[in-house]
Amino acid sequence: MLRLSAAFFVVAALFGGDQTPKPTLDSLAWMAGSWGGTLRGIEMEEIWTAPKGNSMIGIHRDVAKGRTRLFEFLRIEQQGDQIVYLSMPNGRSPATPFPLKELSGTRVVFENPTHDFPQRIIYWKDGNDLRARIEGTMNGKAGSEEWRWNPGALK
Repeated sequence: MLRLSAAFFVVAALFGGDQTPKPTLDSLAWMAGSWGGTLRGIEMEEIWTAPKGNSMIGIHRDVAKGRTRLFEFLRIEQQGDQIVYLSMPNGRSPATPFPLKELSGTRVVFENPTHDFPQRIIYWKDGNDLRARIEGTMNGKAGSEEWRWNPGALK
């Protein structure tokens, strides 16, 4: 009887479904901080709070010639066993959700295939820098945009 029970547990462990732990918001703590950079004369700022209370809060701002040209309210939420990136360009409501697609180390991909553009939002660490890329299709054409921010670059 003992052998049969042990065999049952081995089979259950091997074939009992996905035992991989689900990612948690703490897995994205590497994004937290103040980030800044300049691209084609545009000063870019992105700030992310540390994971707390099932959320990370972010803001993005582009400044050119002394004027705010674009801003975005961002948040990443732990919703049950799912992580969702929520974007509000220029403060528009409701937020557009991008559920977590993949996460490995210091690279994360969020995806919403039904959104007009972008359909994918990717963040990753590159040395000390935070990088981001959006990609997808618009009017039948593939498109993308990419950013690099340095830590603590805000003044």
